[in-house]
Amino acid sequence: MGGRPMFVLAEDTQRTHGKDAQTSNIAAGKAVSAAVRTTLGPRGMDKMLVSDTGDVTITNDGATILETMDIEHPAAQMMVEVAESQEAEVGDGTTTAAVLAGELLAKAENLLDDDVHPTTIVEGYAEAREIALRAVEDLADADLDDDLLRQVAESSMTGKGTGDVTADRLAELVVRAIHHVESEDGIARDDVRVHTQVGGSSSATELVEGVVSDAEPVHANMPRNVEDATIAVIDEEFGVREAEIDAEYSVESVDQLTAAMDAEDRELREYADALADAGVDVAFSTSSIDDRPAGYLADAGILAFENVDDDEARAIASATGATRTSKVADIEDGELGAAESVTARTFGDEELAFVAGGAAAEAVTVLIRGGTEHVADELERALSDALDVVTAALETGGVVAGGGATEIVIADRVREAAAGVEGRKQLAVEAFADAVDVLPRTLAENVGMDPIDGLVDLRAGNEADEGRAAIVASGEHGEIGDPVEEGILDPAAVKREAVDSATEAATMIVRIDDVISAE
Repeated sequence: MGGRPMFVLAEDTQRTHGKDAQTSNIAAGKAVSAAVRTTLGPRGMDKMLVSDTGDVTITNDGATILETMDIEHPAAQMMVEVAESQEAEVGDGTTTAAVLAGELLAKAENLLDDDVHPTTIVEGYAEAREIALRAVEDLADADLDDDLLRQVAESSMTGKGTGDVTADRLAELVVRAIHHVESEDGIARDDVRVHTQVGGSSSATELVEGVVSDAEPVHANMPRNVEDATIAVIDEEFGVREAEIDAEYSVESVDQLTAAMDAEDRELREYADALADAGVDVAFSTSSIDDRPAGYLADAGILAFENVDDDEARAIASATGATRTSKVADIEDGELGAAESVTARTFGDEELAFVAGGAAAEAVTVLIRGGTEHVADELERALSDALDVVTAALETGGVVAGGGATEIVIADRVREAAAGVEGRKQLAVEAFADAVDVLPRTLAENVGMDPIDGLVDLRAGNEADEGRAAIVASGEHGEIGDPVEEGILDPAAVKREAVDSATEAATMIVRIDDVISAE
């Protein structure tokens, strides 16, 4: 090459490699973990997230925090993916997964400083993960009853804005909702919807056997309650059809004008006539309904709703057995659905449509009430998580003790197994056990206990009886108690997924030794 340098990358490309790349990526992952660490546990703190447009979100839900944060670093984005994966698979435990992944990275950084090869760390973490998963299986209790399921739901909601008084009642609604959609074929989780309505306290939250929609009746003279309703879901605008081409019409007499107006009126009446002839009592339209056809629908005694959200229209059609149609004039009996009742209920200045009973009873809706929009939104997140964890407990293998009890057992099992691992890989297995300890230590710190003393007491309690000593948010500084007696239970699936996703993210980041970025 004659001594001239060879440029492989473009001039605007930035490259970080070797130790610098590893340090940068690990620091980014640890920063994301630290951002959510204080939210862990029953006394975890909330975060206020403010967007550039001034929208405010107040929550301690790990998935919501990480999704809302404006994160640019690619390694930090991997940590966000951990939370997204956890949320998608089991619906809870996102903070646990993020905190564990961050601590695994911190321990890996120490091993890298001691010249342990990244591949050795990855192999050690993989072996430790299998030991941890076996420990979860050993601790899982698959003999579930409604009391245990309520405890699982309440544990999931504790510290998420539900309040100690209402958490028990909300947990009861969650279990009832899941049982409603449970069958021999499994749990139809998608048939449980959550709808928020600002106004009233959280204690006014109720379970509706059917679907709730934001839609309001389009005319004041329409009935507000229809029993034994025949329902149509329509994707057509109720109004005068417009020509596809530009055209001008010349009107030369009053008779011509009257004839044109009569033709338009007949066209608008056809909507009500067609629905009435088909026996429709209630119509849900995803498009608008003009004033005149709305009046004709009211005259025909038909209750109609306009601009129904597409998701709600899909839910109503599914729940009632209706088929969405794009033409009112072509509607057939087989496209109609049925419900025991459709009711328009007033909440403050707003009305909601309740489609209940009959075919609609296959679906249920948890109608959440909250004094402010922020409260209602946080309750929605909490209840959605609770619904997911109860589903996970029923479908994927039972429950384990919460409050750090399971994590202490995992750490001890991994630590015991490390003695049988040869070579430097043993260091990585031991580091994994130390990383798992961060979860009970963080719980102890967040409830006001001394984290070291809390960890020592927790470990001593579980030596006598595995899985029967946990950190309990009791009194001013918390204490060690029996998780089963205290009702602190988590689905085994949440623990498994947290261990899996956190280990995968940490090992992926540790293996990176070169970062190449270009504009």
